[in-house]
Amino acid sequence: MIRISLTWLLTSYLLAFVVLVVGLWLAIEWRRQARRRKARKKVLQCQTCGLEFLDPSNDLLCRCPRCGSLNERIQRLAL
Repeated sequence: MIRISLTWLLTSYLLAFVVLVVGLWLAIEWRRQARRRKARKKVLQCQTCGLEFLDPSNDLLCRCPRCGSLNERIQRLAL
C-alpha cells in the first residue's frame, strides 16, 4: 500500500483544482478575443463622414448608411 500524508493529498488536489480553473479561464478568454477580432472585421468607417457602422456582408464596396458614399473595405490593424 502507498502511504500518503493528508497534507500532501490536500495540496495535490488544490493544485489540480487551480490548474483546472486557470486552464478554463484561459480557454474562455481566448474564445472571447477571437469573437472580438471577428466582430472588428465587420466594423467599417466611412471615408467621407467618419461614421463607424456595421456591415455584415463581405462585399468589397459598401455603402455608408448616413451619407450614401461607397467605401472600400480595408484591413484594420489588430489591437
